[in-house]
Amino acid sequence: MAKTIDADTHVDETEETWEYLRPDEQEFKPVVGYPSNPDPKRLTQHFWVIQGDRQPRLSRDDTKTQTTVGTRELLDVPARLRDMDALDVQTHVIYPTLFLVQPTPSPEADVALKRAYNRWLGDRSDQSGGRLRWVCLPPLTNMEETKNEMRWAKEHGAVGVFKKGNREADHNITDEYFNEFWQEANDLEMPVCMHIGSGIANTRENRTDGDTRGPRVPFASLPDAFTSLVMSKVPLRYPKIRWGIIEAASGWAPHELYQIRRRLDHPGSQGPSATTLNFDDIPAGFDILKDLFKAYNIFVTCLVDEDLPYILKFIGEDNIIVGSDYTHADQSQEVNFQAALRARADAGEISHAVVDKMLYDNPKRLYGL
Repeated sequence: MAKTIDADTHVDETEETWEYLRPDEQEFKPVVGYPSNPDPKRLTQHFWVIQGDRQPRLSRDDTKTQTTVGTRELLDVPARLRDMDALDVQTHVIYPTLFLVQPTPSPEADVALKRAYNRWLGDRSDQSGGRLRWVCLPPLTNMEETKNEMRWAKEHGAVGVFKKGNREADHNITDEYFNEFWQEANDLEMPVCMHIGSGIANTRENRTDGDTRGPRVPFASLPDAFTSLVMSKVPLRYPKIRWGIIEAASGWAPHELYQIRRRLDHPGSQGPSATTLNFDDIPAGFDILKDLFKAYNIFVTCLVDEDLPYILKFIGEDNIIVGSDYTHADQSQEVNFQAALRARADAGEISHAVVDKMLYDNPKRLYGL
């Protein structure tokens, strides 16, 4: 089998996910709802109902996703492993689907639902012989429970912890509120993985477009989060954290690096600050445009048809990774990502050595595999 780690795959939460709720948490159990006026042109339409609010349980076209109910809901772990064999993939790193949004504003429900998800994924990972790895969901409304979940998850196949790029637990990403979270990730040497999504509670009050998925934030929040973290010196304060920026493409990197360098060159009337990145933090010979991702342990997923020769000049060949978006059929789906990258190498656009790093060496370092 080729050495390939699929750095971005998904699972669809299912009824079995909620069997891991504790007996005293049954009031938070999601139930399946159906529209009163279903669209006959769509596939089976259903959604989760959590504390009276609709939450996403997406309909799937197995022809488009190239999956089955058993493989995408992990009802059949051996079948998913067979799929991976057919795709010539050694390891799947799994992100959620429902929890790409924040399904509840209740701290108690947040702890219960994310703990159930973590136990479910931990169980499925244990069944996979180490081939299914996953990213822990931290109930960030409760920092002690977050730390408990991170410690448990690391012992049960988790290779990262999920952080939304926008406001989460009613705090911005650079707020001091998250210092305990960063410190725990640093102590555990656990990657912080920022996947597209939203930490704003997906309730009727917060929706603006009538969509049951609510404020599902596009990729733009992650470049903003990247720059905010760098300018706030978070990666400098927690040097054992590896950072993943997942499913936001990679073409934003040159622009954000330019903006960071511009801020250093033109700090404004306030001048340098001890809490904001400034030239005192930059070692001699450090090139913001070329060295930052490697120096700060930041990894970025790309899409296979991006301008990789240009982007690699900024992210570098050691910090770029790729994933298939397995189970999802959207603009990020890359089922044949290995073949697409190797074709570009055959054409001389990028080197085969870089492709090998993207498919294996780099995700192996990010996820500590």
